[in-house]
Amino acid sequence: MFAQKEMRVWCGILFMSFCLCLVPRGGLADSYPVKIYIDADWSGAVVSSQSIERGLKTALEDVGGSLSGHPVELVRMNHRGNARRSLANLKSFLSDNTALAVFSGLHSPPLLANRDFINEHQILTFIPWAAAGPITRPEGTENWIFRLSVDDSKAGAFLVGHAVAVRKLKKPALLLEETGWGKSNQRTMLAALKEKGLEPAGVFWFNWGLNDVSARILLREIVESGADSVFFVGNAPEGKTFMKSALALGKEFSLPIISHWGITGGDFPEIITAHKRKSLDLTFLQTKFSFVSQPDDPKGMRVMETAKRVFPNEIETPLDIAAPTGFIHAYDLGLLLDAAIKQAGGLSGDIAQDRKAIHDALEDLQSPVDGLIKTYSKPFSAYSQNSPDAHEALGADDFAIGRYGLENEVQLYPFTDEP
Repeated sequence: MFAQKEMRVWCGILFMSFCLCLVPRGGLADSYPVKIYIDADWSGAVVSSQSIERGLKTALEDVGGSLSGHPVELVRMNHRGNARRSLANLKSFLSDNTALAVFSGLHSPPLLANRDFINEHQILTFIPWAAAGPITRPEGTENWIFRLSVDDSKAGAFLVGHAVAVRKLKKPALLLEETGWGKSNQRTMLAALKEKGLEPAGVFWFNWGLNDVSARILLREIVESGADSVFFVGNAPEGKTFMKSALALGKEFSLPIISHWGITGGDFPEIITAHKRKSLDLTFLQTKFSFVSQPDDPKGMRVMETAKRVFPNEIETPLDIAAPTGFIHAYDLGLLLDAAIKQAGGLSGDIAQDRKAIHDALEDLQSPVDGLIKTYSKPFSAYSQNSPDAHEALGADDFAIGRYGLENEVQLYPFTDEP
């Protein structure tokens, strides 16, 4: 009697095991949720961070609302632009066995400071904004950081080329924030100027949080240097301070300002309004897609419809996408992440193994991915010192010059009318 009961139990177990083996991928075994951490500045640069989040959410919706059948939770981690806080966030990521990847934010300094930690601990990291060149170029071969954004190793030459060829400028002053990001731009801009036989009028440094008085002093020094223009590398808070000071100086300061795109990551256009901008000659770096400048782009139109569906109370028109750079780049990165997971055969449940499989697939994507900026054909490859651009999805051909329009929208050059 006991033997018969035991036999029935074992038969039941074997039957259930057999049934579970028949569950296809995407079934019960694959339904567990995964997390993507957004390690960004959710205090001082919340507009850019939110734009990145919305772009990624829209991409996830367009690939079926999940990653290979797994629901995705986006986790906001606020480093406030501080490298130590970012490191603490990365350690939290490592302790979470459902955390698949990290998306970074606007600031380069936390990534520069923690690059080696990220690579040593194999933290799958995606960059939709931060631009400092060394971030994706470690000294060793272990590289877990993938960027789809401007790369400052090329941005300096692009800005110099535009200033000289289009604006006919020859003696810019470099106005740079005193961080790793500012210093990387100093190197590339000086090299690009030297290649054209030019020298800057001077290099002027500022710290985060400078006041109006300090900004006016620097602008006066720039005018006295004989500069014919200003190359500005900074973010929205300091950008607002300098523009207010330029306006306060009136006719004393009338130089063209060609800015890196950091100013677009906050509430800059709401504070430096269209009316105020009429008194400024201000353009800035962008990449080659705009919902506003390319309203009839078929891919863009489809993505906009998805965004309106995902964010019915926030997005009705392209004008509602603030800091569009973050949205556009995070969207395209989301598609590349999905493509890599599919190429890797889905997720196994072993989070370290899955990160590694995605990493390897990203370095050898077999199928083109149709994004907003372009169609990505093998955007990444295996990194080495001899292949410094291996983890850069964009190049200088993907860069553009932009400006704010009357409704604070970002327009791309060539401009069709005056704002």
